[in-house]
This record gives sequence, structure tokens and C-alpha cells, in this order.
Amino acid sequence: MNARPRKDAAPARKRMSNKKYLSIWLPVLALVTALTIVANMALVIAGGWVASQLGSGTYTFTNSDESADWDTSYYESDFADMDEVDAAAKDLVEDIAAGGIVLAKNEDGALPLGSGSAVTLLGRAAADPVFGGSGSGSVDTNSAVDVRAGLENAGFSINAPVYDAISAYAEENKRGHIEMDLPMSSTYTIGEMQIDGYEAQSATFGDYDDAAIVVIGRPGGEGGDLAQDMLDIANPENVDPRAQEGEHQLELNQDEKATIALAKDSFDKVVVVVNASTTMELGSLQDDPEIDAILLAGSPGATGFNALGSILAGDVNPSGRTVDTWAADFTADPTWNNFGSFVYDNIEASYPVSATESATSNATVTSDAPFVNHAEGIYFGYRYYETAAAEGFIDYDDAVVYPFGYGLSYTDFAWEVAGTEAGAVDGTIAVTVDVTNTGDVAGRDVVELYYSAPYTAGGIEKSEVVLGGFAKTGVIEPGASESVTIELAVEDMASYDYLENAAYVLEAGDYEITVQTDSHTVAEGTEPFVYTVDSDVVYAGDDHRASDAAAVTNQFDDVSANFTTTGEAGKIPVFSRADFAGTFPTAPTAEQMVASDAIVEGFEAWDYDAAAAGFEGDKPTTGADSDLALIDLRGLAKDDPQWDELLDSLTVGEMTDVLLNGAYQTAPIGSIGKPQTLEPDGPAGFSSFINSSINGVAYPSEVLIAQTWDVELGNAMGTMLGNEALQKGINGWYAPAMNMHRSPFAGRNFEYYSEDPLLSGAMATSVANGVATKGVYVTVKHFALNEQETNRVNNGVATWATEQAIREVYLKPFEMAVKDVSMDVTYIADDEGTTAQATIGLGGVMSSFNRIGSTWAGGSEALLTDVLRTEWGFEGFVISDFNLYPYMNPNQGISAGTDLTLTFQPSKSFGDTTSAKAVTDIRNATHNILYTVANSNAMDGLAPGATVAYTPPTWVYIQIVSTVAVGLLVLGGVFMVVRRVRRHRASTSEKVDSDVLVNA
Repeated sequence: MNARPRKDAAPARKRMSNKKYLSIWLPVLALVTALTIVANMALVIAGGWVASQLGSGTYTFTNSDESADWDTSYYESDFADMDEVDAAAKDLVEDIAAGGIVLAKNEDGALPLGSGSAVTLLGRAAADPVFGGSGSGSVDTNSAVDVRAGLENAGFSINAPVYDAISAYAEENKRGHIEMDLPMSSTYTIGEMQIDGYEAQSATFGDYDDAAIVVIGRPGGEGGDLAQDMLDIANPENVDPRAQEGEHQLELNQDEKATIALAKDSFDKVVVVVNASTTMELGSLQDDPEIDAILLAGSPGATGFNALGSILAGDVNPSGRTVDTWAADFTADPTWNNFGSFVYDNIEASYPVSATESATSNATVTSDAPFVNHAEGIYFGYRYYETAAAEGFIDYDDAVVYPFGYGLSYTDFAWEVAGTEAGAVDGTIAVTVDVTNTGDVAGRDVVELYYSAPYTAGGIEKSEVVLGGFAKTGVIEPGASESVTIELAVEDMASYDYLENAAYVLEAGDYEITVQTDSHTVAEGTEPFVYTVDSDVVYAGDDHRASDAAAVTNQFDDVSANFTTTGEAGKIPVFSRADFAGTFPTAPTAEQMVASDAIVEGFEAWDYDAAAAGFEGDKPTTGADSDLALIDLRGLAKDDPQWDELLDSLTVGEMTDVLLNGAYQTAPIGSIGKPQTLEPDGPAGFSSFINSSINGVAYPSEVLIAQTWDVELGNAMGTMLGNEALQKGINGWYAPAMNMHRSPFAGRNFEYYSEDPLLSGAMATSVANGVATKGVYVTVKHFALNEQETNRVNNGVATWATEQAIREVYLKPFEMAVKDVSMDVTYIADDEGTTAQATIGLGGVMSSFNRIGSTWAGGSEALLTDVLRTEWGFEGFVISDFNLYPYMNPNQGISAGTDLTLTFQPSKSFGDTTSAKAVTDIRNATHNILYTVANSNAMDGLAPGATVAYTPPTWVYIQIVSTVAVGLLVLGGVFMVVRRVRRHRASTSEKVDSDVLVNA
């Protein structure tokens, strides 16, 4: 009999079927599992970048019991803590500015102003000064002394209502700003307050009328150049609304002219302060009798405006000298027509689109092929203006406002050549000058030595004068004298002959040696000294210059081949002193806009397979057993056999993890006890995009540092940064920067010293030698010909110059650094802990974004191997500039001589890590890096035989715990699903059986 259900019973809820249950939970579990796997894989692949943000863990080094008492403090700080370093650094910054600010005009002794003067500040930069530039060379200036504070600290009273009006205007109306590599976002507004804003405060002028001080500012920045045409801007929305037809960014605009006119009408004394690290057109101000004084203050860093106040007050006597020629008309300069954006019409370069640079990838990205012609050759800056004047091509007084090396003082000096020594052609020339202060106040002077080489029309191009050396005196009291001696190696007067001898040549004839107050003015009361060379000296083969490690010969024929001395169609005419009028540089012609087959080939992607196939060496040993650690090789020569044993022990993976993860560091290698190193930017003091705690005291721009013409101050800056490095655990430094001020419109001029290579090299060397005393290696940059920012990452701008210009101008400061920078290395020499001393050379060089000819600079074997290592003897490592772009191929880099890739993994990887060539390149690159690191302060505290233990960073533990937790949850979920499915099946089966029984 069948049972009837009760009428009032609730209907049974039907349980979800297994099929539907699994359709929900299986995807959830699969998704969580997949996300966990992907997240872990991403952390592995992008571990370098993550570590840069969250930390890479710590390696704990423990010296053995036997070495516990050995002295392994290889470097000692001169200060107790970071606060002491900061205080001393700020004092030093003020000293640098005091020695570098140039007094360019001082009519009738208008300066110094009386103590306690009441002054009115005018000009936007008075309240919104330019402390430095933007980009990797920028510094933290939040606590920097501004113009007002600098003057008030010197005892001046400042017109507050006018200052406040300027400050409020500047806050509301931003100045133009270069956005790195984003021309569409960059703005070019001068941003001067309009005249009615000043006139509204004119009633206050009478209370602060001892002087009007007008501050004119111009910024700079990485990744963009200044505007040659204020109305021709990439993004029309960013054009300065006040710009006029025909204006460029480095002339006074209508509002600045109006402000200066108001100052002249309202004040008896007008002082103009130029707050810029590039030259400007100032001829109208220099010639204006109502402008009483002009000061060139550069970008003065944290406390430099204190020095400005001290100079205005007379507490400091200015002693700076210009580092560039201040021309009257920039449009008449030989670089004007060949600076900016030029792109070949017939090239669409293609590269693998994959970030890993896969050799087998078929996906490609195409880009333009930009170029720039250094058609002026050696003739830019004073090399042009002095030579053109000597040849009668220009009127010097009309063309030049301030010569190179120019500057005034509050006192007067008299010079007398006390002695000259002339060595043989393989020796030196020495000139001793007695400098006497004939004025009423103490001051410092700069003695500049120039040489004029014999020139033959149609022969090797030569400048009328070339800076051969310089010296800055100490403070000389009134009536007192000081003697300075300047030495010049005779071989340094040789010119590079790329057309005939493919070598440096010291041509026969009379070389005139002069002591000058600037590039144009022979010092009063002195006579030229003539050095005669009897016959040509060709520095070739074994008879190379004494300073070279090997013979110097043509390495850039492919670059020089783009020039012509005979008018060949499609080539760039060589700008020649023999015919300045007929060869004056013009903008690229239609024919020059079409690349030759050779140029097209240079833009093509580098071929891994072809390079590997052409290599004849054996694959090096990797992963061998060894007890050696990196500290064991400190102080040893680079070719010591123990280096081979150490390198044999490394695996390819260990080496590539270092070579491809070089952004602001070198990665650790636990197996050999190599610690991680820290390498921040930038030329005006340590700075970092990634870790703001690294940011230190803002030093003046390199322009203002160079304006001191004081290598002792440069050395002091380097030493101070070395002390800062010891406090912050810094081992390397992406500086100094030594490119040329080829054009005043180059956006990065604030990072570079000068238009002159010798001054640049001397200042950079002094800074590098200073920081080296604390075990910090530098990477001098940007090697080489990186003289403009436009198109710098648009496939790399192809840079064309004659080999003479390349060697005599653009490579010269780098050559000086390689030959003159050194680091003393203290190391443990035996099993008893005895210390010994060794010396290494320059630690690092940074290659550049641009191309030398059509070859990427970082992939140029001619530049990085033949010149840098073979000819000059460099033993350190080369790092690329930031490697984010397809044309910057890591395999091409290490093949040519770029060792370390400035990037985070996995942005770039090697397309070839298995061929004999690739492994050899990887090994050599690793050797170069390890050699520098082993001899740096990174090894401080370590003794041979030290052991190492690694502690992962916190984020790694979080990753592990999170992964385990998610894994357990997933397993729990799987268990839950399985159990539920089984129970559901069982319950379904029981119900079926029950129904069968009931219905039976």
C-alpha cells in the first residue's frame, strides 16, 4: 500500500546537482590557482623591478675568526653622521656659487651695493628661481635658499609687496617645463609677470630704491630642447600666449623687456641677475648704459643664493669666469641650422617588438630614422668666433657679448710672465705667471693659457686659439702676489688628421703660447711665447702619444664618409677656415635627407646569428667549483689568473641576472659573495626617481661648478659626495656628465660643464677623483656625441661629425677622465692581515641613446672597444643609458663593449646566451663589472675568507606565506568539492533505492 504525503508538509528543496555545483566551483578554484601561478611567475620575471621598489633582501657577510681583528675599514667618513655631512655640504655649495658667479658688467663700480641696502626684486625668477633642471639631473630643492632669503641673509631689505605679487603670479602662472621625452606635453611659457602687475606696486618703489635687481631665469630639462621658434611648438596648445613672431626661448621676451624698462625708469641703479645654465642673448643689456651691472648666477643649488647676496653686498669678491661664448645673435651661430629634428625620408627602421629581443620573433615595431649633422666641425663656441674674427669673417665686437673665460672682479690684477720652460716634442711646456692684486680688496683670479697652432689653408682644420690649461689663484690680498704654473704637454697641441695620416699630427711651425684673461684677450703686460716644431710629428704605430695605451688611428671612417671637402653631392660640406663664407653650415638639403645604402644598413636590427657564426673562440667554462670570493680579488691586477678561476665558477644565469638588471645598482651574486651595489643619479648631487631617501643636498648645476674654474673646489665637491655615499651605502654614481654645450638650446646643458672639452674634462676629473677617495666609482656620461635631446629615444638620432671633431672635441673630456681619474685601493695582502695599496683607473662610463653615424653608441665597437679600451686603456665597465627601446640591443651592447644594461628585468633579455660568442661576451662584461665593484667601497668591512648568508626581503616572505595560504585554501576547496560531490552522489543513490522499495 502506498503512503500518502501529508497535505500540510512543505515541499522538499531540491539540492543542486553535481553538474551545476561543479560548473560554479571548478572555475573559481581554477581561476584562483591560475592567478596565484601568474602572480608568482610575474614576481620571478619582474623580480628586479619589484626588488628596486620593495627591497632585494640582505646579504650578511661574516669574516672568519682568523680575520676578525684585521683592519677592513677601507674607507672612513670625515663626519660623524648625515646631519654633519648635510651641514658641511650646504656650506660647500655656497662656496662653489661664490667662486662661480660671474660678474659680467659693472659700470662705474655700481657693485657692490652698500651694506643694508633696501632693494626691489623684479622678474619672475626672483620669486620662482631656477635651482637646476628636470629629469635625472634634478635635485630636491624644497628647502633651498631662494633669492629673497639669500639677499636678506646678506643684510638687504627686500620690497615685500612687489615680491609677494611676483610670487602670487608665479604660483598661478606656471613657467614652461620640459616633460621628459614628451614633446606634446612640454610647455615653453616664459611666464614673466606683465607690466601692470608691477605698476600696481610702484608706490612702494621709493622705500626700496637703492637698486632694482631684475632676475631673469631659463629652465632646462632632460628629454627635450629649448625652443628655437616660440611659435613652432609640437603641441600648439602649449605655445606661450605672449610669444612674438621670430622669438626664440633664449632672448628676452616682451614682458621681460617691459620689466627692465620699468626698472630703468624707476630706479637709479639697475642690476640684472641671469639665473640660467645656458647662454642667452644679452647684447642689448650689455650695451645699455642704464643697466649698471650684470651677474651670471647659473643654477645655484641649495644655498647658492646666499653667495649671490654676499657678492652683491661686497662680502665676497666674484671670481667666476664664463664657460661658454655668449653670442649676440644665436641665429648667426654655425650650429643654428643643424640643431633640432631631422628625419631621413627613405628609412622606416624595424626591430623586434618583443621586450625580450627574441632573435626568432617575427613581430616588429617600426620607427623613424632621425639624424643631426655636426656640420660646423670643430668650429663652434670660441673655436668659431675667435677663428672667424681672425679670418675677417665676422666683427668680433658685434658678434660676441662675453668671450669664453670672461669675468670681472671688484679689484684689479696685474700679470707678469715669470718664466717659461720648453721641453722637447715628447715633453711639456710650463709657464709661470706672477699675479699681483693692484686693487683695494682681496680677490681671486684665473690665469688661462692658450695656444695657436700653425694653419695652412686646405690643411688640417685648426682653431685660432685653443685652451691649453688654466689655474685659479687663492685669495690674494691687496698688494700681494701669487705665482701659478701651468703645464701643457706638447703632444696635446697636435691636431687629428683623419684625411691623410689617420693619426694625431703635430705639424711643423711656430706655436704661439699666450696667457689670457679670456679666449679673446691677451693679458696686459705679457707677450706670447713661441714654441717651434722643426718637422712634422706623426703619432702613429709604436710612436703614438705617450698618454695613449696603443696607437690611435681612424675608427670612424663610416661617420666621416658623410662629409666632403670637394662638394660631393649629398654629402655634408666640411666647414673650413679656408672658406668660411663658402662652407658656412646650412640646413640639410633634400639630397642629404635621403640616406645612403650604408646608412640604411646601419639602422637595421643587429644580427645575433651572424655575429655568433663569425666568432672563432671556444665557449668559456661556467659553473666550475671554486672557493674564491670576490673579496679575494680586491687589489689584484685585472689580468691576474685568479680572475679566470672566479669567472669559471659563475653560471650564465648568475651573470645575466647582473648584466640585465643594472638600473641604479649591480645585483648580488651569492656564490662569490658579491654584494648588491647602489648607484644613483645625478650631476648636481645624488638623486633617485625610485628611492627618495637617497636624495641629498642640491649642488649647483655643472655650469656653475665649471664657472669656478677651480679644480680644488671640484675635488672638494667629490669628496663631500663621497662622505655622503658612505653614510647612505652608495657605491657608484651616474656622473659627472661631460657632453659639450654645442648649442645653447640643448635642454640638458645644465648637466654639462662647458663648450670646451679641456675645461669639462678637468672639472669632471677633479670631481671624480674627489669621490674616489671614499671608494665611490663614477660612470662618466653620456659617451658620446649626445649633444641634443630632440629625437634621443626616437630610434636614436644618427649623429654625423668628422673624426677630427669627434676626437678633438667630443671625446676629449672622456679621454681625460680615463687617463687621469684614479682610485687608491687598500686591500688585505696576506694571511696575516697585512694591508697593501693598489691603484685602479676610472670605474665606469655610461654610453648614450644616440648613434655614432648610424650605429647605436652603446653598440659601437669602434667607440667602446677600439677607442675606449684599446687606445685609452680603460679597464672599468660601461653601462647603457636607460635601455627601454628596441634599437638598444643587449647582445649588440655586450659585443661592442656595453657591459651593464640600465634597466629592470624583464624589460630586456639576451637573444643569445648559448653560443660561444654570447657566453664569452657575457663573461667579459661580468669581469669588467666585478673588477670595479671589487675595488670599491662595496667591499668595506670584508676580509678574504668571509662567508655570506642571504635573508630575503619581507615581500618575499609575504609572497611565500600568501602562496601557501592560497594553496591551502585551494586544497581545502578541492576537498570540499570532492566531499560534496561524493555525498551528493551517495544521497542520490539512496533516494533512488528508497523510491524503488516504496514503489515495489
